Amino acid sequence: MNVIELDRASKKFKMYQRPGARLKELLLFNRRRYHREHWAVRDISLTIRKGEMFCIVGENGSGKSTLLKLMLGVLEPTGGTITVNGRVTALIELGLGFNPEFTGRDNVYMNGAILGLSKAQTAERLDQILEFAEIGSYIDQPVKTYSNGMVVRLAFAVAIHLDPDILIVDEALSVGDIYFRQRCMRKIHELRSRGVTIVYVTHDVGDVKMLGDRALWLRDGRIVELGDARAVATNYLAALVKKDADYLRAKHHEESTVSREPYRPKEIITSLHRAAHRHGDGRGEILGIEVCEEKGRPAGSVRTPCWIIVRISARANQELALPIIGVLLRIEGADFTGTNTSREDIQLPPMLPGDICTVDFHLKLPELSTARFTLTPGLADGTLLEYRECDMVEDALEIVVEQGKDPVYGYMHIPCLAVTGSAHRA
Repeated sequence: MNVIELDRASKKFKMYQRPGARLKELLLFNRRRYHREHWAVRDISLTIRKGEMFCIVGENGSGKSTLLKLMLGVLEPTGGTITVNGRVTALIELGLGFNPEFTGRDNVYMNGAILGLSKAQTAERLDQILEFAEIGSYIDQPVKTYSNGMVVRLAFAVAIHLDPDILIVDEALSVGDIYFRQRCMRKIHELRSRGVTIVYVTHDVGDVKMLGDRALWLRDGRIVELGDARAVATNYLAALVKKDADYLRAKHHEESTVSREPYRPKEIITSLHRAAHRHGDGRGEILGIEVCEEKGRPAGSVRTPCWIIVRISARANQELALPIIGVLLRIEGADFTGTNTSREDIQLPPMLPGDICTVDFHLKLPELSTARFTLTPGLADGTLLEYRECDMVEDALEIVVEQGKDPVYGYMHIPCLAVTGSAHRA
């Protein structure tokens, strides 16, 4: 059964540059236009089923809140049709539906009356509302004296306790503290189990994947994707990452056009001790890698636990807007651990052709069994989620872990505190 149906729903607003332009247009009986048209929502067709958790994602200004207001009936569509079957409660704009001059108690009864409940029916639910909102004596104070968090607490408590068939929640939950937000999420799960349809707008992709059945991705008031919540959330996040990467590349390109001398560090490592396989697009290359003790002396073997320094030098053959240097440790051919500059929140400067950069990774090795490790250095251009591999030198360096004073079972020893109790004879 469908509880919400939209057929080519659209909403247009008139945008005026100056406050007086609207009046001037009215006085001229619209013979001259002083506004421009803005389509907040355009040609949205979808159905939402009973008991479904339907999520809506999109950047700020994409039309999410306008779409919710159309579903609520707060706004009339400019075109298309919207059909809603069932009692709807909502938590959208902060304090929407509350009269700031009325007390919290008065607003509870007013909201109940709007939804068709008698005063007695609302009174039956009042104790539950107050218990969930946890605003104490403020319930008898004007809402205009409430903090944002208190308004959200009361609004959500009212929305969930007035027996909704459909609950619409905008990003207002982000105003509340983590304690209240967790209570809200538990209540949302409870409502889902009772067959309540929930329409949920959020910027938290994790919530979409965890809670959603289906999701809608909006951009500029139009549908980008509509379908399985996990798939939509993944594609939406990928688009945001790409947008951020494009912005950073453009920004660094502007900065790199400034004339400057090529950057070269004082110390350059040029040794690759093993004839290893390497791959990448060749826009940059690994020059060398070495392992040093904590004091900086080169080391071919270590006795763990200890600190080591992995030093890597890389050169750009073409412009690299977002260079990333990293290293991967393998033990007996299996990937053991790895890291890179981006993972460690180190943003390297853009590299022009010929620039050389040396990075030191200070690694704390746990207590390891006797083994031979290989180190694979790499150079990439981009971000953690989207990058182009420039050069990776497989197993470029080997380091030996020597036997410690105590045996290690397996690959490594995990620190452990063993506690004994009293022995009892049967």
